[in-house]
Amino acid sequence: MRNLVIIPTYNEKENIEKIVNQILEKDPSIDVLIVDDNSPDGTGEVADKMVKENSRILVMHREKKAGLGTAYKAGFKFALENGYDHIFEMDADFSHDPKYILRFLEAIKEADLVLGSRYISGVNVINWPMSRLLLSYYANVYSRWVTGLPVKDATGGFKCFRRKVLETIELDEVKSEGYSFQIEMSFRAWKKGFKIKEIPIVFEDRREGKSKMSKKIVREAVWMVWKLRLWSILGRL
Repeated sequence: MRNLVIIPTYNEKENIEKIVNQILEKDPSIDVLIVDDNSPDGTGEVADKMVKENSRILVMHREKKAGLGTAYKAGFKFALENGYDHIFEMDADFSHDPKYILRFLEAIKEADLVLGSRYISGVNVINWPMSRLLLSYYANVYSRWVTGLPVKDATGGFKCFRRKVLETIELDEVKSEGYSFQIEMSFRAWKKGFKIKEIPIVFEDRREGKSKMSKKIVREAVWMVWKLRLWSILGRL
């Protein structure tokens, strides 16, 4: 099996080298694709240096910051074109701990999509302010109520797909750009009849750099769940 971890980056110079090295240590079957949106802090240059030192590291440079969703879609298409069997989504800031990767690979043997869940066994979030925690928790309650998606953590970004899931979903039809991308991808997979499994993770707020969360991202997620419900009713998924 060939496994690819996709890491979108924008101003992650402090984190990228450390987290990629920890990922690669987990299993020799894992490659890492860094999708950098022309980070002004030089993240792309660091990635280029890493590529020269290790053939299991790959980099995709994009002209400008164009949203999390488009970064992942570009990575998914790369994975499909290059024969990867399992494709991960993962943040660069250590909020997603590389130690869970082997658990994902074990869980994907009995599922089509594995989600790293912060809320399946209580609330497992460290160092978030209460306002951010409540926003995240109730966003998941809200998205589950609107869409019916039967998962505890639909907004999390630590995931592993079987290749056939991404082959079946029409990636160019996925509309979300921000964090609602996570809800949309899981919802589309569920509606296609794929088996989703959640595994517990502990989520720790980023160690370095700044959060990319914004009011625009929140607004997109609020409305996107209703669009997903409507598209499902109309058979457009």
